Amino acid sequence: MVVAGHYSAEVQGLFAVGGMGFSLIAGLVFVWLARAGWRSDLLGGALSGGACGLLGIAASVVLGDVPAALLAFGTLASVITGAIGGGIGKLVFR
Repeated sequence: MVVAGHYSAEVQGLFAVGGMGFSLIAGLVFVWLARAGWRSDLLGGALSGGACGLLGIAASVVLGDVPAALLAFGTLASVITGAIGGGIGKLVFR
C-alpha cells in the first residue's frame, strides 16, 4: 500500500482507512495464532497493530508522502485499532 500510494494519489487518500484496516487484521491474526486470555489477546493485538502501523507510516515518511508528525498519531490510532481487532478476534476465535 505504501508503494502504491507513493505513485497514486487515489491510493494515498486511503492511507488512514487502509492502514488501520491492516492493523485490525494484524490484531485478528495475533488472536487467531495466540488464543490466550483477554488481557494477552488485547495487548498482543494492540502491539501487532501498532507495529504494523509504525512500519507503514515510517516507510511513508521516508518516501516523503506523509509528514513525520503523523508517525506518533498514526501509530497510536493503529495501536487502538489493533486492540479492537484483538477484541473482535477473541469473540470470533473462541
